[in-house]
Amino acid sequence: MANVDPTLEERIGAALDAGDVTAAATLGLRGYGPQILGYLTVVLHERDLAEDAFSVFAEDMWRGLDGFRRGASFRTWAYKLAYHAALRVLRDPEHRRGVTLQTSAASNLAAAVRSETPLHLRTETKTSIQKLREELTADEQTLLVLRIDRRLDWREVAEVLDMEEPALRKRFERLREKLRRLVQERGLLD
Repeated sequence: MANVDPTLEERIGAALDAGDVTAAATLGLRGYGPQILGYLTVVLHERDLAEDAFSVFAEDMWRGLDGFRRGASFRTWAYKLAYHAALRVLRDPEHRRGVTLQTSAASNLAAAVRSETPLHLRTETKTSIQKLREELTADEQTLLVLRIDRRLDWREVAEVLDMEEPALRKRFERLREKLRRLVQERGLLD
């Protein structure tokens, strides 16, 4: 993403190498937090749900960072955590409202990232294409956001969604056909 420091992965890695999990978590949340929150807002359609999922994501990241083995980039790992946080918020009624973080540092940092997110990322512009995207499942939206909007490579998207790359590419092809059909049915293209 254009607004992410190109050395962020290296700096997170250096903090982890030094055993400074707090610095790594802070760098990760500040660096990738706004785009993760944007992703969650797109997938969950409601700002409140996205904020709940973001809180769950921040807590999971903070708790799990000690076990992060760097088999993938930090960014990929963060999106995987966010994806699973979104699914938990959608499936678990207790997570639907009022999620509070157990780690005060994670809670404070998540709140700061939420408040620093630019207004244009917080305000949904209702275009025909956005309305169409809102009709997609969370998995379909995740695939679109990660591959198209965030430009993750196929390997990274496969890691986030726990899929084999060939199956993922086939799913993307079917999704593209579904979107093409819906666009034509609704007359969104001339």
